[in-house]
Amino acid sequence: MDELLDRSTAQQYASWFRALADPTRVQIVEYLARHARPMSVGEIVAAIGLAQSTVSQHLKILTEVRFVLVEAVGTARHYRINDACVDCFPSAADVVMGRPAPHPNGAC
Repeated sequence: MDELLDRSTAQQYASWFRALADPTRVQIVEYLARHARPMSVGEIVAAIGLAQSTVSQHLKILTEVRFVLVEAVGTARHYRINDACVDCFPSAADVVMGRPAPHPNGAC
């Protein structure tokens, strides 16, 4: 029997794909994942080379889908990769080819 991916999981995956549909956001996720530590917006801006307001907007989108977590450090905000969500992110090929896709857990 052919079953569809349940709607709530499909909506979650779609939000992830939308969040990563911009090359700058992919760069931010990769940069944070590679460095594996909380980083200030200034550090991310210096690496990405775009205006702070632009980077902040991209970080907002990434935090909304929980790929990136934000924590207050005094008056600053530091961003770090959310390993739990990134680990359960299904590859586009798995979804398109009908292979079993990992299901998001509560941390995502």
